[in-house]
Amino acid sequence: MLHLCCRNWTHSFWHDESGFPGIYDVEHFIKSLRYDVWIVESLPEFHPHRKNGKAKKMKAYQLRPPRDAPPSWYTTVALEKMKVHGAIYLTPFLQLLAEEIDNPEYQRLRCRVNYHALRSKPHIKKLSDSIVSRLRTQGHFMAIHLRFEMDMLAFARCLDIFTPEEQSILRKKCPLTPEEVGLILRAMGFNNSTRIYLAAGELFGGECFMQPFRGLFPHLENHSTVGSAEEISENSRGLVGAAVDYMVCLLADIFMRTYDGSSNFANNLMGHRLYYGFRTTIQPDRKALAPIFIDRENGQTNGFEESIQQVTVNSRFGGPHKRVRPESFYTNSWPECFCQISLQNPADRCPPEDVLEVLDSRLQLEVV
Repeated sequence: MLHLCCRNWTHSFWHDESGFPGIYDVEHFIKSLRYDVWIVESLPEFHPHRKNGKAKKMKAYQLRPPRDAPPSWYTTVALEKMKVHGAIYLTPFLQLLAEEIDNPEYQRLRCRVNYHALRSKPHIKKLSDSIVSRLRTQGHFMAIHLRFEMDMLAFARCLDIFTPEEQSILRKKCPLTPEEVGLILRAMGFNNSTRIYLAAGELFGGECFMQPFRGLFPHLENHSTVGSAEEISENSRGLVGAAVDYMVCLLADIFMRTYDGSSNFANNLMGHRLYYGFRTTIQPDRKALAPIFIDRENGQTNGFEESIQQVTVNSRFGGPHKRVRPESFYTNSWPECFCQISLQNPADRCPPEDVLEVLDSRLQLEVV
């Protein structure tokens, strides 16, 4: 059985040193995955094979996996390096394993990690629940991941989005602007009484770009406006603030993403909401919407809302559907992570009621 070291990972973008243990319940993480992998919180010491050798801390060998590597790469190249060096350190830790793999159990393990083992620390869960409770006192609410931020605009090369020459090209790959989000929601039938929770960092252009959105939907909230001053001062910065936003978006009645590119926050949220009961999610098709917004800016406003409705009417809104490329497994884990009623593959059957007792027995045999 593989041993995984749960290090104190940090996040350079947020300039946040809290890392994995500052966000997630490490004890729960280790316990939840005990039937799949043995996890330790630090590398062990070892004694060199020489007389009077002092104990030394094991040093992991840094290994760079190829992007979207197949499982066979880990069972050959990575395993060989681990046997030679005793421990390996995989970096960068992003998209290291191919998403589409012909092994249902590996895919289900991904779901066990993402949706069961990863649990926020108690203070993050407490603040998230408190915010959701306060929002719900006035009825249903929608959460929007407004990705109109400097880092995302730079990443998607959208900083020149408002130059006429590049507008038609960039519109198809850049995050929706706050005004565009408001116009889409209005065309879908949401009125100005809709309560909206915004999960976002510092928005590009500040209030200048938010004003049109606020004019359409004045009831806008975020964790700074809903939480108490004491709670927010302790839990609104960096990764902790993003974790609070994630939990509020997960529990919202409706969630809307505004960028369908490389956004781990939105992708994981969509998959999480789908996994826990196909919760309603709005996924605007930027490519289909781009020419509609360009026509509007050129003064062609007739039939604008009807055109938006024609694009959105075919949206799945978080319902079950078979994954089609380029849709990510992390966005849609159906059907691998769901019990199947009509079984074509025996491996897809639901686990027995005594599955924990069975796994405990196997674990005890391995330890012995």
